[in-house]
Amino acid sequence: MTFQMIQLAHSVLWYAHPVLQLALAGVLLRRNLHRVFPVFFAYVSLQVLIFALVFPAYRWGTYTQFFYIYWIGAIISLALGFKVIHEVFLDVFRPFHTLKDLGTLMFKWAALVMLLVAGVVAAASSSAADSPLVEAVLTVQRCVRVIQVGLILFLLVFSKYLGVSWRQHSFGIALGFGFFAGVELFLVALHTSGHLSQVSISLLNMAAYNVSILLWLGYGLLKKHMRESTSTLLMSQRWEQSLADLQAPVAGDSLIPMFEGMVNRAFTRNPISVEPPPLEGKQPPGEQAAAASAPGPSRN
Repeated sequence: MTFQMIQLAHSVLWYAHPVLQLALAGVLLRRNLHRVFPVFFAYVSLQVLIFALVFPAYRWGTYTQFFYIYWIGAIISLALGFKVIHEVFLDVFRPFHTLKDLGTLMFKWAALVMLLVAGVVAAASSSAADSPLVEAVLTVQRCVRVIQVGLILFLLVFSKYLGVSWRQHSFGIALGFGFFAGVELFLVALHTSGHLSQVSISLLNMAAYNVSILLWLGYGLLKKHMRESTSTLLMSQRWEQSLADLQAPVAGDSLIPMFEGMVNRAFTRNPISVEPPPLEGKQPPGEQAAAASAPGPSRN
């Protein structure tokens, strides 16, 4: 492939991004999906804005201008891309409030760990290598890509237990991100091993992203699909109940209330009992009844 053909293919694939993204944003608005997935809509709209800023800097600006506009846009895109994963997760676990809360907590910790790893990589990068900003962004980018691949694999394995259909919009969003992330990680592995050039990676990466946009566009045109209701949802409901029980355990200061409840239930199930005769040195039955009816000390 000659240099002119490579440059033409690069331009066509790059120019196709905003065209497809504008079409996708229009479909989201028309289908009112921007209300269901506001973060995803913001992500798509931001990509168009980033292209409108990066393209003039690339064609007519200086390298410094292009560098900072491109990588600042990449940082914002990564943050929104990670938030889109969370949005899809919340939509999938919408009927299971406890699992949804647990997933939110896990996403917060994952974001914190990624920021710490990016900071360490940026601080440890040598001056001879790429800029610390580039190293940090690339590290976070690969972490996000791994999570995106993990999300679609999770949905493929557990979809029947969660009542998620492949026709649901949330599944389509996860599928698009998962496909693009899987291709990008595969290309990075080939480039690291020396089997693929940087030019080939760039072309294949842009082509994969265009395929992802087409996937999102196709899912956006589908009618809203209701969540499946099958017997396999009982397992998810048991997970939900188990986590809810863990969140509201029995008071840990004493086990006495639990045992008292067991004893009371045992007595109520056996209402007929033979009262033993009073023992010597003990209170007579009348005094025992009076003592039993007297109020005891209250529990804090």
